Amino acid sequence: MFGRRKIISKGDRVYLFEPLRDCMDDFLAMTNASQNFHRPWVFPALDPRRYRGYLDRLANGRTIGFFLGRLEDDALLGVVNINDVIYGGMRSGTLGYYIGSDFTRSGYMSEGLSMVLDRAFIELRLHRMEANVQPGNEGSLALIQRMGFRKEGFSHSFLQIDGVWRDHERWAILAEEWLGDNGLSTRQMSQKYGVTA
Repeated sequence: MFGRRKIISKGDRVYLFEPLRDCMDDFLAMTNASQNFHRPWVFPALDPRRYRGYLDRLANGRTIGFFLGRLEDDALLGVVNINDVIYGGMRSGTLGYYIGSDFTRSGYMSEGLSMVLDRAFIELRLHRMEANVQPGNEGSLALIQRMGFRKEGFSHSFLQIDGVWRDHERWAILAEEWLGDNGLSTRQMSQKYGVTA
């Protein structure tokens, strides 16, 4: 039922695992069951062709994807993507995330997003993460604020979603803000995740 899972890291209640072809059935079950909850904010793959397209996007290297699993029963909870990854002098990425409608308001996405941010700033050595959120998406705005992101501005017609150019609030956090807010030095974070500082 759950397919093979390549676990990336574990938290207290959730774990991150790599999106693979074997995960398609679980993913499509979650996205199809959550359509009314996800729309109009996000339109994830609902069929095998679009799921394969998502995996192809991950394979090109500009997007890094993580699935969230629940430790107690391996339920696929949601997705966090680091999109538009840029290295060099900018070292940044943009977060995209969504959770299944059955798992909202349980703290799962907060825990999963924390693990992704840890990896982004330590393992990937990114300097800055952005989250662009539609103004009416109150749950996502509350989440990103709890994570310590600061509002940087408002972008009119920023992103085309389902054929419509939608306004977004622009939020961001820097590596030193995230690491400092969590009380861990870069060395401690590196030891925690087994990567070189």
